[in-house]
Amino acid sequence: CPRRAPLCPSSPLVRRGSRMAAHLRRPCDAALGCRRVAARPAFLAASPSACGSRRAFGTAAEEAAESRWQRYAELSRTAGSVRHGTVNRRYVPPLGPMALPTADPVDNSTGQMSDKHLKDEWSESEIADAVKDNVVMTWGNNASRSAMPVIVRGEGIYLYDAAGKEYMDMTSQAVCANMGYTVDEAVRSAVMKQMTDLAYMYPGLGMVQIRARLCNLLAEITPADINGFLFPLGGSEANEGAIRIARRYTGKFKIMSAMRSYHGGSSGPLAATGDFRNRFAGDQPGFVKIFQPHALRFSTGATDEQAAQQALKMLEEQIIAEGSETIAAILLETIVGAGGVFLHPLGYLEGVRALCDKYNILLILDEVMCGFWRTGPLFAFSHFRGVVPDIVTSAKGLTSSFLPLGMIGLRQKIKDHFETNALGWGATYANHPVLLACAYEVVKKNCQNRLQDKVARIEDIMLEEIDDLIKNHRCVLQGRVIGAFGCLDLVNAQGEPLNFLGQDLPPEALAVKRSMAEHGLFGLFRSPLMHITPPLIITEKELRVMFQRISRVLGDLDVMLEAK
Repeated sequence: CPRRAPLCPSSPLVRRGSRMAAHLRRPCDAALGCRRVAARPAFLAASPSACGSRRAFGTAAEEAAESRWQRYAELSRTAGSVRHGTVNRRYVPPLGPMALPTADPVDNSTGQMSDKHLKDEWSESEIADAVKDNVVMTWGNNASRSAMPVIVRGEGIYLYDAAGKEYMDMTSQAVCANMGYTVDEAVRSAVMKQMTDLAYMYPGLGMVQIRARLCNLLAEITPADINGFLFPLGGSEANEGAIRIARRYTGKFKIMSAMRSYHGGSSGPLAATGDFRNRFAGDQPGFVKIFQPHALRFSTGATDEQAAQQALKMLEEQIIAEGSETIAAILLETIVGAGGVFLHPLGYLEGVRALCDKYNILLILDEVMCGFWRTGPLFAFSHFRGVVPDIVTSAKGLTSSFLPLGMIGLRQKIKDHFETNALGWGATYANHPVLLACAYEVVKKNCQNRLQDKVARIEDIMLEEIDDLIKNHRCVLQGRVIGAFGCLDLVNAQGEPLNFLGQDLPPEALAVKRSMAEHGLFGLFRSPLMHITPPLIITEKELRVMFQRISRVLGDLDVMLEAK
């Protein structure tokens, strides 16, 4: 009985004459009939049986299975069921084949260069049209591009627009034009020589002398055992590489970074960033934000010591909650830069270093903005007793932005690890010999000229001048200075910040931007933060004049606040 086996009454498992046999026989005989399957598969027929009863049972079960298989083969056929040929035929897709879309043809032939590109000079209207039609801005919307001054040349700390107006650069642009705009002859000669000798070398195919020499120079002057160096194209790429290296070295994934921080515009560093711009990166796994000692809405302590201890306690709590075995590195700015030149309270960075040691976490210090003498010493971490990062990143001042270049510095233990393990990071233009030649000359010259002494003198003046601005201007809530790195917090008539970073600029902030231009100041004003970070070549006289102009700008804002 194929549909009831092995519980058919003829099964050897059912005792002949038993109640079960009688019970099973009725539905089997009446409803289905009890028929034997004549054929047995050859492979089953050949199988030996241990005893006669088991062979009998096996025969019935095997015959039942064979019957089911045969029945299915009769139901499911290309031509349809044996008995009902229109049923179970080969499936036909109900929608039929879909036609592939055809794109509208667009002319993709190369255009022709116009004759205006053969001219040495363009008219103002030609420049304006090119800006309007072809230039795309970064970060913000594109509407501001036509309102910017067209800068045609620079000299010393000064910039000049197409109309001949002179501006003092009060922020070294994005805190990067550290050596101003008069390029030293030695730098120009070194760049031209390298371009003449060998303009490019892919970093994985050949070694160039300038790469070895710059690495050796940096190893000599960088504190402790930071002995291994590689050179991406800028600060963001340097932090991207540092994150990758930390993850590969530790085998862990999470990166902890602070609120009110900035680490670069590419995906990883932007996810690590602690201001409004990290929203542009989308969701990036593996990044954890921590509080730093400076908050917007609450105090971490009445004194620097209390603030440092409270922030460290919160950090350790987070490390425990996240699991130290999952955290590759803590990434911090040694001195918070774009977020407002925040000086960590004494004991904080030292405590972070100690927590990293306790929980086997790497410390990455981002010195893209504050490195290369901006705060006085070569690197700002030298301000903190005994603190040495496992990885340090920098850029900007490395070449004074004459050419784009970043830096990743590794301690000896990490350098040694990658002697036999793949680093896992690289780029076509990394370690570019022409860029390295520029950096080599800039760093050599600043070492020879003892730039740290010059910055110490700038710091004395800036401390004095910013103290006066805080005391004399209603619109200034507070200010901070270290080396040639300063910032003011500007407030409105209610004593609150003019705005939060990332918000549309209020009338007061727009008035500050106009007043800066009127008073011949050029710089990166990120309201409500007024950075004061002049080129490191500035003279005392120029610095005093700069602060006079800044005071006039703040005076204009004071008048506006009084009117409200």
